[in-house]
Amino acid sequence: MTEPSLRARIEHYYATVPLVFAEAEAYGPLRLFVRRAAGAPYYGGPSHAQPTPAGAAAVTGADIALVRARQRELGVPEAFEWLDEVAPAMRGLVEAAGLPVLERPLMVIDPHHPLLPPPLPDGVTLRVLDADDPALPAALALPRLAFADVGTAVGSTGRAELAVVAEKLTGDGTLATVRPTLRAGRKVLVAALAPDGTPLAVGHYHPSDGITEIGGIGTLPTARRQGLGAAVMAALAAHAHDHGVHTVFLAYAEDAVARIYARLGFRPAGTTLLIANQPARS
Repeated sequence: MTEPSLRARIEHYYATVPLVFAEAEAYGPLRLFVRRAAGAPYYGGPSHAQPTPAGAAAVTGADIALVRARQRELGVPEAFEWLDEVAPAMRGLVEAAGLPVLERPLMVIDPHHPLLPPPLPDGVTLRVLDADDPALPAALALPRLAFADVGTAVGSTGRAELAVVAEKLTGDGTLATVRPTLRAGRKVLVAALAPDGTPLAVGHYHPSDGITEIGGIGTLPTARRQGLGAAVMAALAAHAHDHGVHTVFLAYAEDAVARIYARLGFRPAGTTLLIANQPARS
């Protein structure tokens, strides 16, 4: 029996990992992931749709309209995400429906490639955070600040703002919804921590059938340009490989970030397409 191609493995991941948090509704050759219970989702709903492997070439504008109507009925964003190489004609149909499409190139790392992360600044340590880690609230808050201040330049947002958002996430129930996912091993969260325990950079992955996408890599704007994001990325990939994950991939939005990942050993692996204003993965 031959091993599935890299494209097939990534497609399988995108088709299965949302089912940890949602059910799939069929609309012809499209499936819509609908969240049924409380918890921390993999995607921002999850409320996105994607073509089925068998139906990727058969998607029509009418199918897209049906899914969008259901998303509006549910009160969720009109979100789609798919591999460009699997359903190349779908982009034109989605854009014709008035939805803006973004490209997110993918990269993958060979499981046998030695990971050589940059050295950490004095006193900074890496840690896999469990559900009861005291750094967890701030670690969950950090990406919100990092992604609100796009780019890789050092910014002004720092510890004070981090503490405010961490307190908010504790109070609104976000922290409580993430903890069961960590305990079940469905989410792995790694942080680079300052000597006082403050998270300076974080990232996560959600394993499924020996495949995972690394995501949520963010550095506190005041702590940028120290190699912290690359160190977290390398730690996540190494942790995944050490725990039976054979395919580790990621998506990126900026060429400057891609160059960092390439230095760690990641190589191009296709392109995922998504709606420009859909929620980011959790």
